[in-house]
Amino acid sequence: MHALDVLGDPVRRRILELLADGEQTAGSVAATIGAEFGISQPAVSQHLKVLRDNGFATVRPEGTRRVYAVDPQGPQEATQWLSAFERFWIPKLAALDTELARGRRQRRTSSTSNRSTPQKET
Repeated sequence: MHALDVLGDPVRRRILELLADGEQTAGSVAATIGAEFGISQPAVSQHLKVLRDNGFATVRPEGTRRVYAVDPQGPQEATQWLSAFERFWIPKLAALDTELARGRRQRRTSSTSNRSTPQKET
């Protein structure tokens, strides 16, 4: 399965968000995902398996529990694939940054000139 196929599922993306905050037990992930998406523990386990099998998550036993964490290999594969397309959005993001800076500068200039203008008494 391609990295973007793995990331294409909102449940798996949410699981990765949870794991990005730190290691979590399978039970904790299943409880959160089950509450948010209304899916069963076995369904969450299948998503965890897909993440594990495709290099996005690692698992280690801790007694009777399974503890999951993000495996950096999976996100790196997705980043490498997406990097070929950066040329399409990087210039647009740079242009957006320029426009945002221009707007901040105009607001700052406007607020400074309003403060220096004496107020008329009525």
